[in-house]
Amino acid sequence: MADNSIYANPLITRYASREMAEAFSDDKRFKLWRKLWIALAESEMELGLNITQAQIDELKQYAETINFELAEKFEREVRHDVMAHVRAYGEQAKSARPIIHLGATSCFVDCNSELIVMHDALQIIKKKLVNVMDKLKAFALKYKDLPTLGFTHLQPAQLTTVGKRATLWLQDLKMDYDNLVNLENCFKLRGVKGTTGTQASFMELFNSDEDKIKELERRVVGKLGFEKVYGVTGQTYPRKFDYNALCVLSQIAQSAYKFSNDIRILQNMKEIEEPFEKSQIGSSAMAYKRNPMRSERMGSLARFVISLPMNTAITAGTQWFERTLDDSANRRIVIAQAFLALDGILNIYMNVSENLVVYDKVIAKHIAAELPFMATENIIMECVKAGGDRQDLHEKIRVLSMEAGKNVKVNGLDNNLIELIKGDDMFKPVHDKLDEILDAKKFIGRAPSQTVEFIANEIDPILNANSGDLGLKGDVKV
Repeated sequence: MADNSIYANPLITRYASREMAEAFSDDKRFKLWRKLWIALAESEMELGLNITQAQIDELKQYAETINFELAEKFEREVRHDVMAHVRAYGEQAKSARPIIHLGATSCFVDCNSELIVMHDALQIIKKKLVNVMDKLKAFALKYKDLPTLGFTHLQPAQLTTVGKRATLWLQDLKMDYDNLVNLENCFKLRGVKGTTGTQASFMELFNSDEDKIKELERRVVGKLGFEKVYGVTGQTYPRKFDYNALCVLSQIAQSAYKFSNDIRILQNMKEIEEPFEKSQIGSSAMAYKRNPMRSERMGSLARFVISLPMNTAITAGTQWFERTLDDSANRRIVIAQAFLALDGILNIYMNVSENLVVYDKVIAKHIAAELPFMATENIIMECVKAGGDRQDLHEKIRVLSMEAGKNVKVNGLDNNLIELIKGDDMFKPVHDKLDEILDAKKFIGRAPSQTVEFIANEIDPILNANSGDLGLKGDVKV
């Protein structure tokens, strides 16, 4: 049962998935520490240090059974989390106690484990990102031919299609995906570097045999499933990596924020609506309301994630010489919460993008209110073809447009420009062609084919490369 007398982090209780919460759990962190200690000891044994297979076997025996209470007791005594866990591990693997953490500094387990946690968390983000892209692809193709008002400056502009607009959301995510993959391709562990990054302790252990020290690092990293390490470090891995990672998260959050704002505006216009469940309540006072709470929550969490890279930038810039410890408490909070919040965003993004409701008749009504203005040039050109004077036609249609605009804005009535044109003999050559001229699909340009081409050329290759991860459903916890 939850302890309701103390603060509970809403990222855990309301927003993030269990999968992401487990990625940043103490259980995972400290099991990684033990995996790193085993890899170090085993590699040191293989390279000739006085370590026995029995000691390695005992370390492996307790790799998954962490005595948390004893470790917490030791930490209260020594005020050092790594040494507390070294002691706790040694209480279980007694024969291996003398060789645990041999030659290492705290950042051997801290930094390498933190990087592995972020690497694994990025895989969760990537999986959910491509699932959002997959759902938006389906939406874009379904509505690629449905005309809708395009907006610039939030004012009606030329027409586009509902599907083409969705490709703008997709293109943002495609850019985010590329940045995430680039971060993956540049990913490195800290490796086995010693206290200030010079590997001096290992020079002592291996009698200054530099080839063995390089091989030690290669083997340790390999046992963890990685290949690349930073060529040089201080005591920690470069904190600029944290900034780079959170910038990728921020960029995804920016894309989600843009999508959520677009949906909120469209829902206000009653054109497109996020899912609304049968028993869902929009307002405690106004029972009729269908508030876009999912999109609002996306925007709220996105604002938080977008703000976090600045924090890591400050941390990277204040690493005095080989390192300073004022990053530790900060990073425990900032990095985990950035991933947890973005995980929550993507859970909602999947849910919304898969269940969008499109009201095509409302969209058509809005087009009908604006299209006569947009069609004026086409009407003029048809009349000129029939022998009219372009300049006279332009002036006349300008006057009629002002009258129709007044009818809409001052009188609160419908746009009557077409009726005015039908009543004016100057435009008689097009009176029987107006329905054809006002066909909305003649005003959408290449929007349908652009949608198909963009998805085939830029989105499908990503989805095909990640086909094994597709099929997730978005979960809105509360």
